[in-house]
Amino acid sequence: MPSDNETAAAIIEVMTSLSSVMREETRALESGIRALDLAELASAKARLVGTLEERLARVTRQEPGWTAQLDAPLRESFTEALGELRAASMVNAALLERHIELSADLMGAIASEAKRLTGNRAYAYGASGTLARADLTTPISLNGEF
Repeated sequence: MPSDNETAAAIIEVMTSLSSVMREETRALESGIRALDLAELASAKARLVGTLEERLARVTRQEPGWTAQLDAPLRESFTEALGELRAASMVNAALLERHIELSADLMGAIASEAKRLTGNRAYAYGASGTLARADLTTPISLNGEF
């Protein structure tokens, strides 16, 4: 079984790599790169998050309070890597949230315009003689694919 210092060093390496990937993804999103080009970064980020979660869970289960046993320089490195990961993830999360909101707004506008243009509405009389309107979903295709 690796020592606490070796385990911490491995976790620091994963956190540093994850921070780097998040910073790169953030730069790519800010530059307006195509979403398809971000797939590799998202995949790498998911793998690193999984690795980090697994290692932290294992070491915490096997050695509760393991961070208190680290020597001072390694504890400082661990704290710095954790702070960098937190900062990178906050910026990345905020930018991703904004992109998701913009995408949802854009898709809503496209769907509304498609309904308006196609007149895809149905009207039905109810039992009481009232008129009910139903807006049917209009299929939207991009490059001939739904």
